[in-house]
Amino acid sequence: MLNELPTSKVARAARFARTGLNVGANYVKHYAKRAVGAEASTDDLHAANAAELYGTLSELKGSVLKVAQMLAMEKNMLPPAYADQFAKAQYNTPPLSGPLVVKAFRDAFGKSPFEVFDEFDVSARQAASIGQVHAARKDGQALAVKVQYPGVAASIKSDINLVKPIALRIMGLDESQVRPYLEEVETRLLEETDYALELRRGQNIGRRCAHLPHLQFPVYYPALSAARILTMDWLPGQHLKEFLLTEPSQEIRNQLGQALWNFYQFQLNELHEVHADPHPGNFLLRGEGGGTLAVLDFGCVKTIPADVYRLFVDLLAPATFADPARLEALLTEADVLRPDDSPEKRALYLRTLHASLELVGRPFRTAAFDFGDAAYLKALYALGDDLMADPELRKQREPRGSAHFIYLNRTYVGLFALLTELAATVQTGA
Repeated sequence: MLNELPTSKVARAARFARTGLNVGANYVKHYAKRAVGAEASTDDLHAANAAELYGTLSELKGSVLKVAQMLAMEKNMLPPAYADQFAKAQYNTPPLSGPLVVKAFRDAFGKSPFEVFDEFDVSARQAASIGQVHAARKDGQALAVKVQYPGVAASIKSDINLVKPIALRIMGLDESQVRPYLEEVETRLLEETDYALELRRGQNIGRRCAHLPHLQFPVYYPALSAARILTMDWLPGQHLKEFLLTEPSQEIRNQLGQALWNFYQFQLNELHEVHADPHPGNFLLRGEGGGTLAVLDFGCVKTIPADVYRLFVDLLAPATFADPARLEALLTEADVLRPDDSPEKRALYLRTLHASLELVGRPFRTAAFDFGDAAYLKALYALGDDLMADPELRKQREPRGSAHFIYLNRTYVGLFALLTELAATVQTGA
């Protein structure tokens, strides 16, 4: 339970500086042990640093914790200890204390939550990166009330600068590789703090996707919402981890997986915008009626420009892999290949992207796909490992490709991860 949250740049920088010192001390201890012949495994070092970092991210919340959520989805990019610790951000983090919650309501409505609702549980049911969720009731309706942590929006830019050096060190990246994309990330993170925007997006996407089977969307309540408070229906169900412990049948797994796939393909192809935060904490699953999926949290939605949509679809199309010239033209349009590239560099990128798109695009090029196929998941992770280890690729420090693909790629990495956890066979309809 957090009784206060560091919100000023100085306080947040000081907390992160202390973490940096502790991480450095862990490295010193590790190498000191090795110098005197004592046993000191790299796994132990990663475990100690991962625990230290996660503790800080949980305390600071906001955008630094959101970065942890994003990294946890990219499992092949992180040592297992970091992936395991950061995965906690997908479900629960230490919640704010009751007095801070009451203060948020008085700031927003001039009333306590007990005056706004007939019933209100001051203990958070779930705490995540941007806000925490409370159970409430009004006029007999069960409600979920999301309360945003104080100072989150104001801290985003400075938080990115705080977390960037350690994140780059963990992943072995150079800052020049990510600098052009930070504006895109910052924009999406700022949108996640705009609860009025989230309310409108949730209403719009829920309405337009209401015809899709086995999906459920919450009703939002504008009169019970404010800049930092968002009220919606309390939907029943379990998060993925708990749901799988019930050992659902393959039929139910397939139905839920199909609902997920249909939801994302409809958003991509018809709405040209997607719920771009598909980590397990944003979905609730039920086995009743053959399986129903509730979709939560529309804070992160990526609008896809028409030219980017066309590129994305064309790069995954079967015809692209039968025509090397077409692939080369599309990658040039996407700014992955450039006119001044040497023949060797051009060949490297073409070879790498062909292999990557062939593997990642398989579900889009078949009538049905088994996401429970362990060989496919192993191949995906091996591809990531191979790309990270390729000495020629690691020499290429300049950023490539459209910034729009950051959240499109994140969306489908998250979707594939969910479908793989479900081990669902999906009618992809190619």
